[in-house]
Amino acid sequence: MIRLLTYNIQHGGHRRIDAIAGIINDVRPDIVLLQEASDPANVERLAGATGMAEGRSFARQSLGFLSRRPVVSYKWIRPRISRHAFIEIVPAGEPMRLFGVHLSAVHAAWTEVRRVYELRALLRSVARHQDGFHVLTGDFNTLAPGEDLDAKRLPLRLRPLVWLSGGRVRWRTIKTVLDAGYVDAYRLKHPLEPGPTLPTSNPYLRLDYVFVPKSESHRVAACDVVRHRDAASASDHFPVVADLV
Repeated sequence: MIRLLTYNIQHGGHRRIDAIAGIINDVRPDIVLLQEASDPANVERLAGATGMAEGRSFARQSLGFLSRRPVVSYKWIRPRISRHAFIEIVPAGEPMRLFGVHLSAVHAAWTEVRRVYELRALLRSVARHQDGFHVLTGDFNTLAPGEDLDAKRLPLRLRPLVWLSGGRVRWRTIKTVLDAGYVDAYRLKHPLEPGPTLPTSNPYLRLDYVFVPKSESHRVAACDVVRHRDAASASDHFPVVADLV
């Protein structure tokens, strides 16, 4: 069993590292995929405060990770058409690969198109692992099919973007993942619960996901949104934890 946590720590986690570390220590994951981990010094601090053997990130790059055991390999992959890199990690002692993402933000039709391009680039990168156990996880910055965006609850500066998109956005990114043969681990375990992860002050959007190949869905023992008592002050995102066989 491996416990995976995906966590957007917001703007590098500045001045909130102790709170973030407290949440991670409470969950006790084996590996953490980080988004907005743009300060390597803070990732190193998190690794020390959580007893992790490794903590890696790059300056001005969003993606990083923490691992309780040394990893076999890790690398950042940035397709030419993508503004964002992906991270690929092979944990030691586990026959699996992890792919962490942080797709383009802002809820609008043109950014959804960009997210689809980024996601398809990632899927091409992982195509060689389609027959093995691997996980796609992170902040996808988009809604799943059937989930609605209440534009009135968006910050005032973002509402005009939805209006310019014709009043609604055709959410295609997550459908692209599902059509590629993956299952949404949270929805698998919680078919009727909304599971919002943003913002922690008043959650109404589910943007953070864990996906596994549909043929490997039996490996998902649990998947939950972590609503730790200190989560609201630690970041604007709730983390998501998954127990994988």
